[in-house]
Amino acid sequence: MSLIFDWLFSEYENTPTHFIVLEVIAIVFGFLSVLFSKKDNILVFPTGIVSTLIFVYILYQYSLLGDMMINAYYFIMSIYGWYIWTRKVDNSHFIPIEKASRKENLQSIYIFVATAIFVCVVYEVFEKWDGWVTYVDVLTTAIFFVGMWLMAKKRLENWIYWIIGDLISIPLYYYKGLTFTSFQYILFTIIAVYGFLEWKKNLNKPKASLLK
Repeated sequence: MSLIFDWLFSEYENTPTHFIVLEVIAIVFGFLSVLFSKKDNILVFPTGIVSTLIFVYILYQYSLLGDMMINAYYFIMSIYGWYIWTRKVDNSHFIPIEKASRKENLQSIYIFVATAIFVCVVYEVFEKWDGWVTYVDVLTTAIFFVGMWLMAKKRLENWIYWIIGDLISIPLYYYKGLTFTSFQYILFTIIAVYGFLEWKKNLNKPKASLLK
């Protein structure tokens, strides 16, 4: 058991205690945000905002620019999504979960490509290229940018992007030394699968309350 513990958490040996505490807090709020998203609950956004703000700070300190930009973008899109989700289709019902239109699917491709190019430019300007990890970071950043955009618009397909990005992030974050965050993405993957199935059952069904 001791060997397993050492293997899992050896990356934290020289990490300041406040970084570890902040990472755990961010993970808890991130986990809550994903759970609320699965339930189509408006609390997905305030909990997500807390998590992303903490991660922006942590990832800046680790010089993980791609990951930092993901979380800064999450913060902005959380505010946008909060606004979109509170729009109503009538006096008593909020906008429903829908499938992405052909136009939105094309926009998703544009966002993916534009994000990948932008992140590559940032890494080039700041001379942060660091082997295969950087290339994977570019890929996950682009995937998650699309996923967050689709979630903010309440489109079912957002879960597909989350699942793919989460699966890639599990080994990636462990390799980067963020073991707790790696565990978080294991849970995120499981929740994302259930989230997709739950949202699929509730397609085109406007809700009377965003807190249920």
